[in-house]
Amino acid sequence: MKDRITITLDKELLEWLDRRIAEKVFANRSHGFEFLIMEKVREEKNEIKSHI
Repeated sequence: MKDRITITLDKELLEWLDRRIAEKVFANRSHGFEFLIMEKVREEKNEIKSHI
C-alpha cells in the first residue's frame, strides 16, 4: 500500500525530474521519487555493511 504525500521542491530539481520523465527514465514523478529514495536506502545499507 502506498501513501499519498505533498512536497515542496526547488524548481531546478523538478525540472531535472521532468526531463528524466520526458526521456522515459521514469514513468512519472512518483516513480522518480520512489526510485531515487530506494537507491539512497540501498546506499545506506551498503555503507552499514561495509563498516561491519
